[in-house]
Amino acid sequence: MELQSIWFFIWGLLWALFFMTDGFDFGVGILYPFLGKSDTDKRVMINALGPVWDGNEVWLITAGGVTFAAFPLVYAVMFSSLYSALMLILFALILRGVSFEFRGKVNNPTWKKVWDTCIFIGSFGPAFLFGVAFANIFKGIPFDGNGIYHGTLFTLLNPYGLLGGVFFVLLFLQHGALWLCIKSEGDLYERASATAGKIWPVLLVVAVIFLGATKFATPLYDNYIAHPALFIVILITVAALVGVKFFIAKGAWFSAWFSSALTTMGAIFFGIIGLYPNLFPSSIDKAYSLSAFNASSSPLTLKIMLVVVILFIPVIIGYQIWTYNLFKGKVTKEDLDLDDAY
Repeated sequence: MELQSIWFFIWGLLWALFFMTDGFDFGVGILYPFLGKSDTDKRVMINALGPVWDGNEVWLITAGGVTFAAFPLVYAVMFSSLYSALMLILFALILRGVSFEFRGKVNNPTWKKVWDTCIFIGSFGPAFLFGVAFANIFKGIPFDGNGIYHGTLFTLLNPYGLLGGVFFVLLFLQHGALWLCIKSEGDLYERASATAGKIWPVLLVVAVIFLGATKFATPLYDNYIAHPALFIVILITVAALVGVKFFIAKGAWFSAWFSSALTTMGAIFFGIIGLYPNLFPSSIDKAYSLSAFNASSSPLTLKIMLVVVILFIPVIIGYQIWTYNLFKGKVTKEDLDLDDAY
């Protein structure tokens, strides 16, 4: 039981790390057509992500791999139930990565406009669909005891699912705008800082609505009510969101971004803690729900994987810290003249 609980926490942590890191990539991509007023601005925005965006997506691969290895039954039912949504996310992520590389290959306005559109679609699509998917997981997925999904893609587009999509998009917009404040200068910086200030109150309102809707649409609060000490997670998340506004007002952009990162992780852990021990709950019958205890791999598999995680996750984190530190400066026009610039 302890091993399954540990792996449940690791599973949630990996998803939180993915959304914390790749979230600002999505945010910058969504803001791309609105804040990028010139080709130089757009190149600065792309190069602000250039050294880190593909490394950030390692956490998505890791989260998927852990789901497959530690909870294979969850992987099977999840990827069959959410197949359409997950394939759309996959295609969008591929499209975004290709767009970064192909945009500058031909100096033609039409060519660049096509790939600029792809960058936006490849950023907005995953951000929105991940929100829809996780909101539906919180709510419960209509699958039976045989793991058969009773619904379509449009079943996921229910009011609570759509609200989750909007919430995720706003989280990532805030995160991305703050990253641009750190990485840009001049007019782009001014637009990014103004945008960060405008997004915050909208995010606050939607976050409050989402928390309220969660009470009526999901059973997530049951764990919190049973163990009131867990409400500290919600309080820390709210404090981090308020901290974003405080640091924006002071112009302390890295602190604001860090608070935004904490807000994003807190929002994910709010749901993960509420789900426990379920990883993939059924809305048809609670008895069909897949939990950390009825859908895990063997104890030996979990033990071996735990050793691997303990050894290699710190290496990945250390490498990412080194990468972020190496490219911590602002992206300047001079940087765009380098051979390896996008």
